[in-house]
Amino acid sequence: MMTQEENNELTQVGPGTPMGAVLRHYWYPVALVSELDEFPVKQARLLGENWAVFKTGDGGYGIVDERCPHRGASMVYGIVEGDGLRCGYHGWKFDTDGTCVDILAEPDSSPVFRADCGIRAGKAQELGGLVWAYLGDGPAPELPRYEAYVMDGVRDIGHCVIPCNWLQIMENAVDPYHVEALHGNYFEFIAEQTGMAMPGSFGGNKHEKVAFDPFEHGIIKRRLLVGQDEESDDWKIGHPLVFPYKMWVGGNGVFQMQIRVPVDDTHTNMMFYTVHAPEGAEIPDDPPCVDYPIEWIRDDGTYIVDYIEGQDIMAWVTQGDVADRTTEKLTKSDVGVVACRRMYRDAVAAVAAGKDPVAVVREPHDVIKLPLERSKFGRGAEFATEWIDNGSMRYSPIAEEMKKLHTDAEARRQQLAAEAEG
Repeated sequence: MMTQEENNELTQVGPGTPMGAVLRHYWYPVALVSELDEFPVKQARLLGENWAVFKTGDGGYGIVDERCPHRGASMVYGIVEGDGLRCGYHGWKFDTDGTCVDILAEPDSSPVFRADCGIRAGKAQELGGLVWAYLGDGPAPELPRYEAYVMDGVRDIGHCVIPCNWLQIMENAVDPYHVEALHGNYFEFIAEQTGMAMPGSFGGNKHEKVAFDPFEHGIIKRRLLVGQDEESDDWKIGHPLVFPYKMWVGGNGVFQMQIRVPVDDTHTNMMFYTVHAPEGAEIPDDPPCVDYPIEWIRDDGTYIVDYIEGQDIMAWVTQGDVADRTTEKLTKSDVGVVACRRMYRDAVAAVAAGKDPVAVVREPHDVIKLPLERSKFGRGAEFATEWIDNGSMRYSPIAEEMKKLHTDAEARRQQLAAEAEG
């Protein structure tokens, strides 16, 4: 149980808040590359503030405060011109560093005057089909090149904005018992009531024990299910909460970074960033990167709970805009949630002391590989196809192609194994 003050400290993300200071040490996806290819400027709301993100004429990216410092008009309706963005109202132009480089009505204005007319700017760059932004002070850290964003495979990005605080979503990432209850028992109940087939990969996952190990990028979650031994991937390897707002999960040729972007205190932009790369698959030379909205609520306000992530969203959102942790009753099964909150508190203390929090990457690198079980729940290739059918990927425009990719890869693996034995 927390006090209200403690709850506020961990959940509020705006400027001047303790957690807001922590979160401004990291890069966030603020647009899809495809969005800015279609139209080069869009609004981005992030950490309680409004921004204009844009693609420059030379293919770079910038992000500036939505409000022009001249008269406050929205830069979302600006004009991309060369390496900068010109306000549509009076034509003040700013480069990607936020410097005012031209004033339409005063072409002879001095650099000294313009130096005092700049706009607040962050840093922006592309990685893995997403445009990322850094809004913090001081030298920007490296944009972490986690394996998901640079590995070979077919990319599939489902997304939605949901009306709840980011922290209750992240606590779910270190709560393995919900898989047994929500995606097992509850899923079976829904399947019985609706007449749908219960996916075998998600039923009967009874936990014997769980563990949580802090490491340099967050917390590794481990589970041992009934019928498994400690050599199983779920226990020996596990998968991580990637501090402060992601979870790396997958198995059987599906690799997924779940991205939970804090839009503001009561909204979170969910992205299910999935790479399909099963062993033995023939990946195209120029594999697609598709994106699509996922459905989670009906017109009558009821939640769509006949698929995995829809069940999660129901559980997150029904806790309230910001979960009330002053009345909760934690038990020993919530040890992962306690560890998660401790890591966030430690990050607040580190930043208050002038230090980087965990998972801020300062060294240049080619790729960061994170722990990830390859055989999820000890299931075979059917795990991948059942996840596509019974998860948010069912909304993907290439869902059928992805299932075929996995089944063809499985057939190829079996063929090679038979040839090796023969």
